[in-house]
Amino acid sequence: MILYYTDLYEFPLPPGHRFPLQKFRWVRELLVKDGTWAFAPAPPADAAVIELAHDRDYVRQFLEGRLPREAMRRIGFPWSEALVRRTLASVGGTLAAARDALAAGFGGSLAGGTHHACHAQGAGFCVFNDIAVAIHWARTEAAIRRAAVVDLDVHQGDGTALIFHGDPAVLTISVHGQNNFPFHKQQSDVDVELADGCGDEEYLQALAPLWRQVRAFAPDILFYQAGVDAQAGDRFGRLALTQDGLKRRDRLVLETCREAGIPVAVILGGGYGARLQDTAEAHANTYRVAWELFGTTPEIRNRKSR
Repeated sequence: MILYYTDLYEFPLPPGHRFPLQKFRWVRELLVKDGTWAFAPAPPADAAVIELAHDRDYVRQFLEGRLPREAMRRIGFPWSEALVRRTLASVGGTLAAARDALAAGFGGSLAGGTHHACHAQGAGFCVFNDIAVAIHWARTEAAIRRAAVVDLDVHQGDGTALIFHGDPAVLTISVHGQNNFPFHKQQSDVDVELADGCGDEEYLQALAPLWRQVRAFAPDILFYQAGVDAQAGDRFGRLALTQDGLKRRDRLVLETCREAGIPVAVILGGGYGARLQDTAEAHANTYRVAWELFGTTPEIRNRKSR
């Protein structure tokens, strides 16, 4: 089984920039040492596929370096050709993970989770919404009927919520900090807002009622945004989960998918720890839990027929 990585595509950032570019390489290196997963570079997504979810002019302006300065400021990165390559690979990794999930029950990307990007603009370190692109691709090319998004990044998946608002074939769930970015929230199908300082037990209790809704919706694929910025000590998180709490969270999500026969694509998501080593370890733990559940089984047990 393969995890797709993008850390070979680095892009220039000004000194002191808050985006933790090095964590992506560190996560892969930790998992390589485990000797379990296979790895492959994420293939770049085609612009035509990205345009299934995004405004064509916006896509072309970004790819060609013609976005207005204010639009790039909202995204939070300086434009460069290297950023374009990395962005296309990030979306491509999620597409590849979705293909693997639909074929064998599980797929994973060591990037992605750019959930603040809307139809015609980016924001918050997010250029294109990789999950939205993958859902539109799966509807078009894989003929799926329903998709679910379980977004456990500490920041609301506002772009995803907005893109799929009112779409009965996509279930959007976001569990996030009430007082955190974005400060103007969108409306997901299910929003669970948590107070500052929320710890392991309170967090896990908040997740428990969600799985009945996921099972009742019976998605053909579920995208798990597995951000670890709810971890205590995260610079932008404001919650207080431990490494063990995050692992329990991951196991809850992935066991639910496995037992229900729901193909799952896992996306890296956010993590900005004051000690970036802790963030990398938490991300790696997500895929360690996934290996325990899926790594030795070529296909989800009890996979429902389609």
